[in-house]
Amino acid sequence: MNTKILFRSLLVFFFCIAKMDAQEVLTIENALKIALENNFEIKMASNNLTIDKTNVAKGNAGMLPKVTATLVDANSVQNSSQTRQDGTVNALDNAKNNSLNYGVGLDWTVFDGFKMFAKLDQLKELQKLGEAQLKRTIILKISAVNAVYYDLVQQQQQLAALDTTIVISTQRLTLAQNRFNIGKASKLEVLNAQVDLNTDKVALLRQKESYANRKIALNQILARDSKIDFKVVDEVTVDDKLVLADLMALAEKQNPQLESEIINKRISELDLKQIKGERYPTLNLTSGYNFAESHSSLGFTSQSSAHGLNYGLRASLNLFDGFAQNRNEKIAKLQIENSKIAIEQQSLLLNSELSTAFQTYLTNLELIQLEEKNEAIAKQNLSITVDKFKIGTITTIEFRAAQLNYINAKVRYSNAQFQAKLSEIALKELAGNMSF
Repeated sequence: MNTKILFRSLLVFFFCIAKMDAQEVLTIENALKIALENNFEIKMASNNLTIDKTNVAKGNAGMLPKVTATLVDANSVQNSSQTRQDGTVNALDNAKNNSLNYGVGLDWTVFDGFKMFAKLDQLKELQKLGEAQLKRTIILKISAVNAVYYDLVQQQQQLAALDTTIVISTQRLTLAQNRFNIGKASKLEVLNAQVDLNTDKVALLRQKESYANRKIALNQILARDSKIDFKVVDEVTVDDKLVLADLMALAEKQNPQLESEIINKRISELDLKQIKGERYPTLNLTSGYNFAESHSSLGFTSQSSAHGLNYGLRASLNLFDGFAQNRNEKIAKLQIENSKIAIEQQSLLLNSELSTAFQTYLTNLELIQLEEKNEAIAKQNLSITVDKFKIGTITTIEFRAAQLNYINAKVRYSNAQFQAKLSEIALKELAGNMSF
């Protein structure tokens, strides 16, 4: 009977191992690739950029002529009466009249105070603004994917640590049971070992729940089915070579928020240029070819027709508009001044955030080294404690304390790595230097 139970247990064990090996190992590179392809915010930002690119056209800036084809067919049935100078009266009931006009007309603004050129430049700047906004969306999403991914790595490491403590607690219970069977330990020792094992199992279940929930969160941010199962890598690699001066220099060039403020200033300047264009005259060329034909049942002319080319020149100049021009220019200049202030504010905020994040980054790097040493010491202490417990030279309380110290040291080391990774991600996000 014991052989059958052992055989079944081995089958279940190997099945679980095979299932774990069959799981997809999702690397951070693959996760980022999936996010860039699937994420909804990135798709919408990309579509908005396509709209901005489409709007960059000479016709949209008013540089090209407008050609319009027209057709007017008018008909009427009327009771008409006409009295001539000599007193003769002509009358006709249900008199039919119709006229037909059609042709092609051209209207081309050839000069508008250089507003059209400023408009085209503004459309190009709006495209650049769309590119900066898309870049910011991508960087924020990459940061989010990195944060959730490495949180999952940390959760996985803690899960492994709790698996280890389950093994240790199970060994302790077995030893306590064996010692009790041969009369070298009390029942209390067995019960304490059983309680601690159950406590560890509860912690393991809670950790499995947290791990599963983080998987769902990562699948959500990758915009894929939440039921997809996978594993992540076992280690957190932290870039410990970051330099604050280099990050600040990169941020001045690449930070998308600062870049957006600079572009907004340029857009405000082009707004002012368009407003100043209202002081100049506007010159339009008009031309067209038209055909006209009319029929009348009553009157001096029963039928007429004409066709031919027409052309002309139209010029206009704003002489007085209630001082609106001066007001508009003053407001536009204030908008430019606000844009300059926004740039200075964003630059100062960026440097402050970088300095703060970098100090946190340095602290977390030191914590990694310290917690790594603590884990090694706790592991060595646990190994010695297990040997002493086997020969009965220490109490169960001392054994449990050493066991918990080791598990806590592993968790703290894992958390230190995760916090340092978050600091690295935050610095690269601020510098606009997230790789994708």
